[in-house]
Amino acid sequence: MPFTQLPSPLGDALAARGYAEPTPVQAAVLEPEAAGRDLIVSAQTGSGKTIAFGLAFAGELLADGTLPPAGSPLALVIAPTRELALQVSRELEWLYAPAGGRVANCVGGMDPSRERRMLSHGAHIVVGTPGRLRDHLERGALDLSNLRAIVLDEADEMLDMGFREDLEEILDGTPATRRTMLFSATMPAPIAALARRYQRDALRISTVSAERGHGDITYQAVAVAPADIENAVVNLLRLHEAETAILFCATRESVRRLHASLQERGFTVVALSGEHSQNERNHALQALRDRRARVCVATDVAARGIDLPGLSLVIHVELPRDAETLQHRSGRTGRAGSKGTAVLIVPYPRRRRVEMVLKGAKIPAEWIPAPSAADVRKADSERLLAALLAPVEVAEEDQALAQRLLAEKSPEEIAAALVQAHRARLPAPEDLLADDAAQAPRGPRPGFEDTQWFRLNVGRSQNADPRWILPLLCRRGHVSRQDIGAIRIAARETLFEVPRTLAARFADAVRRTAEGDDGVEIVALDGKPREMARENRRDAAPDSRGPGGPARGPRSYRAVERGPGGPGRDGPRPMGPGHDARGGDGKPRPPFGKRGPGRKPPRPG
Repeated sequence: MPFTQLPSPLGDALAARGYAEPTPVQAAVLEPEAAGRDLIVSAQTGSGKTIAFGLAFAGELLADGTLPPAGSPLALVIAPTRELALQVSRELEWLYAPAGGRVANCVGGMDPSRERRMLSHGAHIVVGTPGRLRDHLERGALDLSNLRAIVLDEADEMLDMGFREDLEEILDGTPATRRTMLFSATMPAPIAALARRYQRDALRISTVSAERGHGDITYQAVAVAPADIENAVVNLLRLHEAETAILFCATRESVRRLHASLQERGFTVVALSGEHSQNERNHALQALRDRRARVCVATDVAARGIDLPGLSLVIHVELPRDAETLQHRSGRTGRAGSKGTAVLIVPYPRRRRVEMVLKGAKIPAEWIPAPSAADVRKADSERLLAALLAPVEVAEEDQALAQRLLAEKSPEEIAAALVQAHRARLPAPEDLLADDAAQAPRGPRPGFEDTQWFRLNVGRSQNADPRWILPLLCRRGHVSRQDIGAIRIAARETLFEVPRTLAARFADAVRRTAEGDDGVEIVALDGKPREMARENRRDAAPDSRGPGGPARGPRSYRAVERGPGGPGRDGPRPMGPGHDARGGDGKPRPPFGKRGPGRKPPRPG
């Protein structure tokens, strides 16, 4: 059914918004066979399903072409999160505005007394979250006796979040004659069980293709060393320069660390996790809509229901737990016909598992190398050239300034200054710490033929990790990361090398910056680790046995040999069992950011 055959108020609203043709899911719910029936609709996130169910229950609300006076609700829409409920409410408000429709919101985090007043004044449509709707129902503020249609939006998400009991109580409080519509991106067994209990002869509608990947989303996967994850994220953001991007992490601690790190690098970024209040969430989302921020770092739960205009890039900084989570995360982009890109950051040890998940879920993903700093600079140059060569209208004031510049400087000098000013305002791309082992040069790095070794008084037992050790050494020693050579981590200490030509300057800087690092001490060694180990064995031989015990051997070191701009021929080596995302104690740890001695493990988001 084309939009022209809809009741005139809805047709006028769609025309005013520029809607000419229905999307597949909208066309499916308007087919004659769907009229008046219960529906089970499988549709991708961003396929226009909010408008679809708004059109689907139009027959129940506009029986004679007009709405009756507002009283107890005629339609109820239940969504899993505040953000999604408010988004649905906004869509239904403009859709039913020409018909005089009144839409009320009932969501957690808002003033319940204000919501009760709105309900007492009457509404044609109520949109809310399960917990708040159940509360109003139990208090007698929500009257469902005249309900004609009920919609469960993202029903699979609501069951995953533990709202089954709330949903059942709400559904049990509705008239038996009501029309029930379930909209879900996936259709697991619990949804089928809910449908059998509360629906009658439901019509199944699916607009999901055989391939689980969203048709408007390009999936990519980037395999990196665990120590390179944050740098890969920075370079992906800089390479794409997306209007809006969202980065998914597994825990609120990871969100906090990545958010702080990106802020320090100069990105305009906001954070969403379980530790943020509703007011903070609203401010963050508004900053993204106003373009005051371009990057959002979020946990899965906190990002559910988010619909941001211009969101074209999703980065899975920490891997989703399953294919459904991957699909829901990625569905934040590629909405309503727009194109988007979803990139998975995959630690080397987990590549095989990710390949199996993608294959089982029938999600096609292209494996690409992590963008290098050179790739980012090349993309910057192309964007700058395109911007400067594009036709533009020049104001008289700007023309006068240009003439003055040309009178005082050569065109080459002006162009060079313009390029420099352009690059200065952009966050710097990162050199990846790890290159492919086959491409890494063998032998000592240039400049590291003669080195001085130093000792750091923290090791694996204090969560020593190159991801925070390297920035600490650069800060304390006033050197760049290219000036740090091999890093070898033992149980209670870490050894590292710097070129001998820089050793005196490095040691002097370390002495001047000794305060404020939680007792971390850096001292120069008299020899190289292997020579010291042999000397230790000789010195310890006479008395290295405990009472009746064997001789103790030398300290065991794990090495991270760093090649030019990254690890050397062996690449990064694990610091303990399961180092891709876990420490030696088996507890999850974030794969990026500073993790100093004595830091607590992250909490779930």
